Amino acid sequence: MRYTRTARLLHWLTVALLLGLAPLGLWLGWAPPEDEALKLRLYMWHESLGFLLLPLTLFRLFWRWRHPPPPGGPVQPAILARIALANHAALYLLLLVQPVLGMLATTAWGFPPSLFGLLPLPALIGENQAIAPGLTSLHGWVALTLGLLVLLHAGAALVWHGLIRRDGLLRRML
Repeated sequence: MRYTRTARLLHWLTVALLLGLAPLGLWLGWAPPEDEALKLRLYMWHESLGFLLLPLTLFRLFWRWRHPPPPGGPVQPAILARIALANHAALYLLLLVQPVLGMLATTAWGFPPSLFGLLPLPALIGENQAIAPGLTSLHGWVALTLGLLVLLHAGAALVWHGLIRRDGLLRRML
């Protein structure tokens, strides 16, 4: 059986957001453009897309609670089932933590948060140059951890379930 249409849509929306956020975050973190106006636009896009992850993830968790995964998934060795469960839990946790860290870092640097420059968002903390670098660093480390978990998740679905076992798990989310 497949996941509900809504669950699949929420999953792939999350994937799309992460595919937009990751290159922007890497670019801004490691090779920010010299053009200040471009840099600020890229930050605005990164922050806005990142903020959208929070309500999307909360709604995904609510949807999953109300509509559990469909029965009939492939039988796995117990250790692999535990690893998959831990990976899913960690993904959800980091998808909730990461936008909050980003907003904290943004406001600690003294930038007022907004959604696409149109809708002001509440500042979670005031400007605090002493903690801003630490928050930014933590945001970066969480991003790398999230990226590794996503690669593990996608690799397990595509390689382990799709190519090696061919057990139909991948089709449940397509």
